[in-house]
Amino acid sequence: MAKAKTKTKVKPKAKVKSKAKVKSKAKPATRSKTAVKAAVLHKKLDTHAESLNASLEHASTAVAIKTAEAKKLLAEVKRHTKKKSTLSKRIKTATTKLKKDANAANKKALAAVTREMKSIKSALDKSRAHKALVAAELSALKAASKRLDAYTKAVAAADKKLNKPAKKKRTAKKK
Repeated sequence: MAKAKTKTKVKPKAKVKSKAKVKSKAKPATRSKTAVKAAVLHKKLDTHAESLNASLEHASTAVAIKTAEAKKLLAEVKRHTKKKSTLSKRIKTATTKLKKDANAANKKALAAVTREMKSIKSALDKSRAHKALVAAELSALKAASKRLDAYTKAVAAADKKLNKPAKKKRTAKKK
């Protein structure tokens, strides 16, 4: 007789439970926040409005100072540019004189003019660079001042509207 094959059942592995219990981390009861007092709130509003006005004044003075500096630098750049053009004309005449008569006096004159031209060019480059920096700063200051002015006007308009006295209501006449 043939042997009967018996099937063996494989038991599924049991899940291993951890011995330590996981405790839930519940937050303790928190206190309710206290309401802000009206006097404190009014004081904060007043100080912030004053701060905004002070910032506007500082911005206005900074814009005035930078504008004056920009005007001064513009005049300086103009002066250097004019001096540079006159020196270039002088260099032309000195070179033509030197070509006609190559003596020591003409050589010295040309060397002096070229030296002066070099110094004027360097001064002009410095002035232009400084002028560009001041112009960038001035435009940023003007933008900030414009924003501050708009904020200040908006706050003033809101205050004016909120501080209007209440209108008295008319009562209808009965017949």
